[in-house]
Amino acid sequence: MARSGETFGKKEKEKKRAKDKQEKAEKMEERKANAKKGKSLDEMMAYLDENGNLSTTPPDPRKKKSFKSEDMQIGVPKQEARQEEEAIRTGVVAFFNESKGFGFIKDKQTGESVFVHINQLTERITENDTVNFEVEMGHKGPSAINVKKI
Repeated sequence: MARSGETFGKKEKEKKRAKDKQEKAEKMEERKANAKKGKSLDEMMAYLDENGNLSTTPPDPRKKKSFKSEDMQIGVPKQEARQEEEAIRTGVVAFFNESKGFGFIKDKQTGESVFVHINQLTERITENDTVNFEVEMGHKGPSAINVKKI
């Protein structure tokens, strides 16, 4: 007796394909039956409220605010020129890594951290030393120059 060309696995795969095809056709018919054709423009419209959330109701024209295009900043804001308060400042060394050659000084006047490089030191400093220094703007922010231990 000769064997059939179709094996059990082939028959199962064919049954699965037919079942998937039938389910897909049923889903497509269901979507067609439930589809709303001919929506008006008002039904398709979406609005943004004052908080930036999507809404189906149009915004209240009384709450409308107008802005000048010059006041809007797109991208990184420009750094404003700092006022020269005092040429020489005083601060405390918050961190200094001698092997890497940099650290940070906490300015007593403004309370901000100022970067210091080992090339700007007139003498060796360690953490918690009180120092006098001048500030200049570097590429990434303020940097201390002419650092002297008090």
